[in-house]
Amino acid sequence: MQITTASYRRPANASAYTFLPSNALPSKPRTQGLTEIRGPYYHPVTQTYLNELLSDWGEYVDGVKFAGGAFSLMPEDRLKGLIETAHNHDAYVSTGGFIEKVLSSSNGNPTVIQKYLDTCKNMGFDVVELSSGFLSIPTEDWTTLVEMVAKTGLKPKPEVGIQWGAGGDASIAELESAGTRDPKWLIDRAKTFLDAGAYMIMIESEGITENVRSWRTDVISAITSALPKDKIMFEAADPQVFSYHIQNQGANANLFVDHSQIVQLACLRKGIWGTGSTFGKIVTVGK
Repeated sequence: MQITTASYRRPANASAYTFLPSNALPSKPRTQGLTEIRGPYYHPVTQTYLNELLSDWGEYVDGVKFAGGAFSLMPEDRLKGLIETAHNHDAYVSTGGFIEKVLSSSNGNPTVIQKYLDTCKNMGFDVVELSSGFLSIPTEDWTTLVEMVAKTGLKPKPEVGIQWGAGGDASIAELESAGTRDPKWLIDRAKTFLDAGAYMIMIESEGITENVRSWRTDVISAITSALPKDKIMFEAADPQVFSYHIQNQGANANLFVDHSQIVQLACLRKGIWGTGSTFGKIVTVGK
């Protein structure tokens, strides 16, 4: 049936341009096509800014992630306000990988770890990322952390990668000297964590598409072939990187980007704009 402007009625708060064709994407809450954005770290992200951002683009934002433990420096009321703002726009809030600092400073003390998790729960966090870019953690202990997070009532999100020393934006030369792991190591641990109750696996970009001389597309292919698509999210805080993932995984790839990149990614997912290699080439089939 042809829809005319005379008969078409827009839903509340919709764009005035919904009569123009664009890709059909899952609506929130969704399990594919997730976009997680970085919150305060490289730039301050205030409650006012976040509310304005999500008022315009909240339909395309599923989660907000802190970085570098920035939340631990904020006044309690301001932190709760920031988290509440995200929740008001149906976005979850993640701690990012600050558990590494908690583990190293406490020597893995379970009491301190549990207090950290309880405090995150009380502040209103939804997701606890479990990173180990700087630390050597036995798989069994990492799995215990997954179980501890789940028992606290939070969603465990282990971050795995192939690069030793990832997470600090080290130089290419420094990371090369540290060496990389075999992709099978990553995949085996991801499967173990999913079996233990992890709700999602974050794939660390360093060593794959970040701070490398050439991208390890073979690693990306191995991951997407071995793990469920709705259980993996790639760090892709560079337009070339998230364009690559959309090109190769489709518009419903789960991606983590900077808050400043949400507009560009949304346009790419919807297929309304892109670069010379993606313009008009990103499509979905409506259900």
